[in-house]
Formats: sequence, structure tokens, C-alpha cells
Amino acid sequence: MATVFTFPVSSPSQVPPKSDGRVKRPREFTCFSYDGDRRLRLDDSGLKWYYPPSQSELENSGGSGGIDLSKGFERFDKHDEDAAGDEHLVGLLKALMDWEEKEGKKAVEAGGVVTWRGMMTKIMAVGGGNGDEDGFEMNATLYRDCIFIEENYEYKVKRNAEQSSRPQRGQFSSDQMSFWGYKFETLCTLPRPWGECSRDLIESRDDQVVSNKEQYCSVVRTAIDDVALCLGGEVDCIWDAKPADPSSRPINWVELKTCAEMRNPNDELWFREKKLMKFWIQSYLLGVPKLVVGFRDRQGRLRRIEEMETAMIPRVVNRDPRVRWSADGCIDFAARFLKWLRQTINDEGVWRIRRLPKAREIEVWRVEETGHGDILTEEFMNWRIKLEMRQQAEKQAQKEEEEEEEEDGQMAVEG
Repeated sequence: MATVFTFPVSSPSQVPPKSDGRVKRPREFTCFSYDGDRRLRLDDSGLKWYYPPSQSELENSGGSGGIDLSKGFERFDKHDEDAAGDEHLVGLLKALMDWEEKEGKKAVEAGGVVTWRGMMTKIMAVGGGNGDEDGFEMNATLYRDCIFIEENYEYKVKRNAEQSSRPQRGQFSSDQMSFWGYKFETLCTLPRPWGECSRDLIESRDDQVVSNKEQYCSVVRTAIDDVALCLGGEVDCIWDAKPADPSSRPINWVELKTCAEMRNPNDELWFREKKLMKFWIQSYLLGVPKLVVGFRDRQGRLRRIEEMETAMIPRVVNRDPRVRWSADGCIDFAARFLKWLRQTINDEGVWRIRRLPKAREIEVWRVEETGHGDILTEEFMNWRIKLEMRQQAEKQAQKEEEEEEEEDGQMAVEG
């Protein structure tokens, strides 16, 4: 029986230390895309530009007003993650290899953590007292003193199946309600800057086939306390233009979300307590400065669009004394957990990271004693060995060159 290590989940009501200076600003250093056929591309071809519907479009669309987010559902070009199989960390690893080959060095040094933004979102949400109902399972492995984490695919498929089998509430299925989010993205984005798009393209977005296959994924480096993080995550669109050197200054990314309209104080509390915390974490981790929320009615019609500054969200929600989560609490929990995880996952093999729904602890244990499972590809591991050999050869050559220069200097003095 494998030893199970546990990390306690404390109450969010406890006052955490201030997070000022504990988080290094996320900086994109590479990226990758998926095209309309879900083919991986090591470029920014999946990038989209933000251009929302006008207020008149929101008010005048259809006889009852609001834009129908269900329009086109029957033609949805869907990337079914469950049917497509486990993509592991393949896209992220290929992007790292591509960058490392160009730069001649590792993207993340020893002691770091490489994972998807979604995994860190789940961990940080625990610190805010959220996510209690869902739980999570992840797989992790230690390679060259760096931890790589992915979602446990079997758990994900099982959870999705359970959610789909739940009795339908209202007239819309969970699949159709998920479609609303992708429809909103289609309505709010352009494939090129506004000046390069035709009027027909801009005005026909409501009639376009909605697809979730095409994506732009940003890869950033950040750190919480002394744990370096390399995170990959989808970015919906950009406000203006991506700088030639993305690491030189913040990029004006935009995160797009949909949410039901708030009709009473309980709805408002639910939005601040549940939705805004997750929205904030997702944006914060990738350095996305702006969040745009499309509010819909119960019939799935887009009624209004609200823009929010990511940095302002914690301040706004904490004015409500009923809201339990805080940015400091989320960051402090993540910092303590990552430090503990670095001490716990100290050998090779495949490790499981699990939090059961509503559990007051996160469990970690080893499920495979050796190897790295399918978390890492053979291609990536072979590349890292090749890179290390290249770096060692360069160091040796530099050392020999310095020794020769020193000998030449001594001979000159003696002469």
C-alpha cells in the first residue's frame, strides 16, 4: 500500500499574510496554436482580436431583444475532449522544446513546476473555499528536478459523464449551455485586427459556424514565493496588438466569459463568491489584465456586456462582507501547497494529487514507482538529454578556451 501524504485545507476565514511581492508577474515567452482541424502549430496563428457587438445589436437583435446564443447550436463544430482522447501535456511540451532549441537553454530550471493554467486554478480556488463541490484529480511526475502536472484524464471523463447524466434543469441541456460561451467568443472576436477585416465579416459573425477547435495558447513564466512556474493556457483574444517582444511588457489580453443575469441579492453573492473568484484566478495566472463578461437571460439571450479590470476584482468583491475569498488567501494557499508538494514529490514515478469533494485535505501518493507514465513524451525526454549534453559540451569548450587564454598570458609574461 502506497504511503498517502496529506496537506490540510484551512478555512478561508482565517486571515492570510499579504500577497504583495509574493507573485512574479507572468510573462509570455512562447506560445502555440491549434488550427480549425485541431492541428498543433508552433506559432500565434490562433490569435484573435477583441471587437464586441454594439449596444444597438444587443438591443435590436430578434423580436425580443438580445442576441440568441443558441443560434447555430445544431452546426457546432465541436472538439470533444472526451472522444478525442488524452492530450496530456503534448502541446505545451512541444512549445517548450521549440523555444529551448532556439535559445539553447531550459525554459524552466530545477525546482520548478510545469502545468496547465487550469490545474493551478483548481489549486488556488481551494484557498478561497471554492471548488468544494467538485474536487479534482491530477497526475504528476518528477523529471530532472522539475515537477510536471496534468489532469487525470480518467477522472475528468468520469466527472463529465456524471454531469451529463444529471437530470436536466430547465429547457436547455448542459451541452447547449456550454455552447453559449463559445458563441459569445465568436460574437466578440475577429481573426485579424479590425482594420484588416471586411464589413461583411464583422457583421456576419452571428451567422458563422461556431467552433472550439481553434485556440491560441500562451506559455508564461511566473513564480509564487520561491517556486518557479511555467503555465500554458488558452487566451481568448487581444485588445490591441501583441508586442514584438512579449516578455518586455504586459500584453493586453482579454478573457471572455458568460454568466446568467443577476436578479436578486443572492444571485449577486453567487456571482461574486463563485464566478468572480474563478474568473480572477484564471486571468491572474496568465497576466490577463481585462475580463469581459456577457450577461445572458434564462433563455440564453445575450443582454449586456461588462468589462472588468482583473486587478480590481478582489477589491470590489471584498467590499461585500458576505464574500469569503480573498486574493491573499488564494495566493497564500497556493504558495504553501507548492512548497509542500516540492518536498513530497521527491522521486520519479507517477504521483496522484487528489482532493475529494468537500474534503478538508489534499492527498498525494505514488501510483507508479518508476518512469513518468504518459505525462512526458519520449521526444521531450530525449530532447532534454540532448540539450544537457550540448550545454555540458559548451561549458567544457568555454573552460578549455579560458585555460588556453590563461596559458598564453603566462607565456607572454615569461617571454
